[in-house]
Amino acid sequence: MTDPVVRLHEVHKSFGALKVLDGVSFDVHRGEVAALIGRSGSGKSTALRCIDRLERIDSGMITVCGHDVADPALKLRALRLDVGIVFQSYNLFPHLTVMQNIMLAPRSVKGLGRAEAVDLARGVLAKVGLADKADAYPEQLSGGQQQRAAIARSLAMQPKVMLFDEVTSALDPELTGEVLRVIEDLAAGGMTMIMVTHEMGFARHIASQVLFMHRGRVWEAGPPAIMSDPATPELRQFVGSELRR
Repeated sequence: MTDPVVRLHEVHKSFGALKVLDGVSFDVHRGEVAALIGRSGSGKSTALRCIDRLERIDSGMITVCGHDVADPALKLRALRLDVGIVFQSYNLFPHLTVMQNIMLAPRSVKGLGRAEAVDLARGVLAKVGLADKADAYPEQLSGGQQQRAAIARSLAMQPKVMLFDEVTSALDPELTGEVLRVIEDLAAGGMTMIMVTHEMGFARHIASQVLFMHRGRVWEAGPPAIMSDPATPELRQFVGSELRR
């Protein structure tokens, strides 16, 4: 098997006296979808933010697309050309149209000409089902449409890895479905993805591997079948509580 696209090895991270990551290790290979599940405070989002160097780790190793993320000399721009991240909040610029939001980074970071950036933006908007919203402003879109626009903005940078941090948690069920369909299409197209999610059914359906985090550690990991047949009482209790929601 080829080297993993993303590797975490014995990653530790504290905020003051609070230990958030306590020796986290996992690999994600090209084309895989890794789903991070677990209760709030288990370290899922912090792990994701460390992968993109939005947070610095205290010790351990993270490599992403050949970048040593813990290296003080890391070129952040080079890392973020390879890694796209989408958050729960859409972070679209309200004074720019959807098309302008998407064109901004390819033009300013990659130096694309206007015509090339327009073509790229139209392509990613079509991919997320928003071709007809190119000239709309964010406030004119539903929450689901704004989240899909945020995904399109990340895709416009043509990343090798996509990170999703609870991207549906602020959406109602119908809008959640439309965003998850976009992520499903990306998975079908071979995009390497790591997603923090509370959508258990979706994780079971789409993930190559499920990583259950508990107390800052990867407590249990394996194929989605581990959610149906947990090896630990902690995962069994978590899955049971999610099913009752």
